Amino acid sequence: METKEFEFKGSVLNGFLMLFVNIAVVILAILGIVYSIIMLDGSNGAQGGWLLGGSLLLIIVNIIMWCGMMQLEPNEARVTTWFGKYAGTFSETGFFWINPFYGTKKVSLRARNLDAEPIKVNDKTGNPVMIGLVLVWKLKDTYKALFEVDTQTMAATPNAVGSDTKGLMKALESFVRVQSDAALRQVAGQYAYDDEDSKSGEPTLRSSADEINEQLEQKLDERLALAGIEVVEARINYLAYAPEIAAVMLRRQQASAIITAREKIVEGAVSMVKMALDKLSSEEIVDLDDDKKAAMVSNLLVVLCGDDSAQPVVNTGTLNH
Repeated sequence: METKEFEFKGSVLNGFLMLFVNIAVVILAILGIVYSIIMLDGSNGAQGGWLLGGSLLLIIVNIIMWCGMMQLEPNEARVTTWFGKYAGTFSETGFFWINPFYGTKKVSLRARNLDAEPIKVNDKTGNPVMIGLVLVWKLKDTYKALFEVDTQTMAATPNAVGSDTKGLMKALESFVRVQSDAALRQVAGQYAYDDEDSKSGEPTLRSSADEINEQLEQKLDERLALAGIEVVEARINYLAYAPEIAAVMLRRQQASAIITAREKIVEGAVSMVKMALDKLSSEEIVDLDDDKKAAMVSNLLVVLCGDDSAQPVVNTGTLNH
């Protein structure tokens, strides 16, 4: 989205220079008041009155000049307004003085972290899952953050917004939290928790973390761009079935694992039986008819596929040719 932020173009003076000037003005005003009192006690009462009035006026001007002092640390900025009109954003680090009639609001441009509590969401197949995210964000467009989002009503102490950086950033964090919740629900509803038949090949919440995180960042960027917020990183940090179906899904996963393991065992057992029969036949160790082969296959499969160890039985009979 197009940015409406621009750099402050008003007059900016060195803060230390103006600090010495203001101190000099204060000293001059105090001396003026002292001499005016002396003159009022003497014969120059009229001149003393004018000097006293000028000194008091100088103190008033000095107090106003003190209001123009501002200090900025790295990754901080001041949003300036001229009687309600946006006048630009000042982000140069240091100690400065600007026209005190400019209204200024201090904002932080530093990266901030949001660890959202897991929420219950229905996945693509309708199963309730618990999912949470961790989000790293920072302020990119100060104009949108202050003038296109109503931070006053979102803040815990609305009167502090504008004068208190912490209050403003807390209000923006509230906006980020709500939008993150909405984006997470939208993304999670597009994918199944797991591929139940393991054959569809569709991305899932559990197996396609990179794709899910990319989708999540994209949705968050779309939602938070309104407030001039940039998403640095968004990651799903918690994923589990909801408590009411967790036990059932665990049993299903166990059953699926058992079936898969049995398939491997049977496949291996058949291969071993075939190898044994081929070996007996090729080396002419014994000549087996179809009934003997069937009995041998049955016995070997029972031994190889059984859960318990087989108990050997010695057959003292003879093999008929």
